[in-house]
Amino acid sequence: MIKKSFLSLIKIYQKILSPYTGGQCRFYPSCSEYAKQSIVKDGIIVGLLKSSWRILRCNPLNRGGIDRP
Repeated sequence: MIKKSFLSLIKIYQKILSPYTGGQCRFYPSCSEYAKQSIVKDGIIVGLLKSSWRILRCNPLNRGGIDRP
């Protein structure tokens, strides 16, 4: 139930807010898509931890690149 709620929040973000950010994620897949994949693959706790670490790394000091969950 919680897992489904988080996935729904991510989908809402992708549909409503993400188009306004200009698609400037430094990684592939995007941070929100990475979060979805991580939660589905690893469960809610590990998925959120991995997603949080990914978002912290998404900054101008990091080159980015391909990063699969």
